[in-house]
Amino acid sequence: MSVQNYKLNYIDLNYKPSNTDIIVEYYLEPEDGVSFEVAAENVALESSIGTWTDLTTAMPLERANKYKPRVFFIDKKRGIIKVAHPIVLFELGNISQLLSAIAGNIFGMKLLKNLRLEDISFPEVYLNSFKGPSFGVQGVRKLVGVYNRPLVGTIIKPKIGLTSKEHAIVAYNAWMGGCDVVKDDENLTNQSFNKFNTRIKETYKLLKKAEKLTGSKKIYLPNVTAETKEMLKRAKFVKKNGGTHVMVDIVTVGFSGLQTLKNECDRLGLAIHAHRAMHAALTRNKKHGISMLVLAKLSRLIGVDQIHIGTIVGKMEGQKQEVLDIKNEMENKVIQENLNNHVLYQDWKDIKPCFVVASGGLHPGNVPDLYNYFGKDVIIQMGGGVHGHPSGTLKGAMAARQAIDAVVKKIPLKKYAETHSELLLALNHWS
Repeated sequence: MSVQNYKLNYIDLNYKPSNTDIIVEYYLEPEDGVSFEVAAENVALESSIGTWTDLTTAMPLERANKYKPRVFFIDKKRGIIKVAHPIVLFELGNISQLLSAIAGNIFGMKLLKNLRLEDISFPEVYLNSFKGPSFGVQGVRKLVGVYNRPLVGTIIKPKIGLTSKEHAIVAYNAWMGGCDVVKDDENLTNQSFNKFNTRIKETYKLLKKAEKLTGSKKIYLPNVTAETKEMLKRAKFVKKNGGTHVMVDIVTVGFSGLQTLKNECDRLGLAIHAHRAMHAALTRNKKHGISMLVLAKLSRLIGVDQIHIGTIVGKMEGQKQEVLDIKNEMENKVIQENLNNHVLYQDWKDIKPCFVVASGGLHPGNVPDLYNYFGKDVIIQMGGGVHGHPSGTLKGAMAARQAIDAVVKKIPLKKYAETHSELLLALNHWS
């Protein structure tokens, strides 16, 4: 058997991506002594049909040239390359296989000092192999009957340690104070002091009471994160007890687990709230890893209805432009002029927009900035910013809702606080 010289040219700056290519953008830094072009070419070949040596098993060169990806854009000054991958290299409907290719072995290559998967754009044929959100922005708004303002949410604090009954009472006070949404935190699942099934029963019992007393619909986001079969059991239990949503830690359960949960939630008629716990292990280093934009796109493709994207303000790291880029992609607002700047243009076709969530170190005083950045289509979640109110959770929720009402009415918070003592106390406390 003859040995095939398998060294193809993977750089073609004259190539125009076809309407079936998957386009991937990377930031890369070659190791010392390695040219930028050699590093770029190796990223393309290692993520597809190439290897490090000549082969006796190689396909015909004609087929190899048809299947190879092409580096069609290089900006050495910014360290950016864009690679067009033929759709034939990917299994439709399989996010795990996609990531094994475009974010797999390439991160371990010795000739790279740093590599970051910045962005990705999908052709229509790939988009059509996924369901996308079942509810999205308008579907979630319909559940609560609120259309013209941000939704007000809170996270139960302390995040772990409360009993099921204590947890439910905190949720009840938040709803009574004006919150639309109450959620479990990322590491509360089924601990001995707060069993999942008991928490669900106790919390939904008080949710129904709050709805009756306030005349407003309320949402509870129970965390079902677990082994995949257990997640499905928990989702069924939520539905059985009158729930409309589940919450899941999308990074820690993995995209395969998320896809399986999505299929079950579609069958049950449940919306999915995506918490991004552990994302920063992949996203925080701006020179290496995977961007939150990519994780958000994959999550929307699979079909989460709500997703944490950062706050710009607050306690969590997240650059303003990065957060706004994610928001725009989740809401179909990215313009094509961004194609050769930073964000790859994505026409999401019939896939619904996601409801973006701002959460992490927020309090009522942050609301004007959040409204300015996000507009009305955002779920603003305040954990400590509600439960840390000097007068307790009920008053803290009232202050959060008053801040939302003030910005929607275009009244400065300090002015509104003159007639709303709960907001005044919050502003003074977190000045």
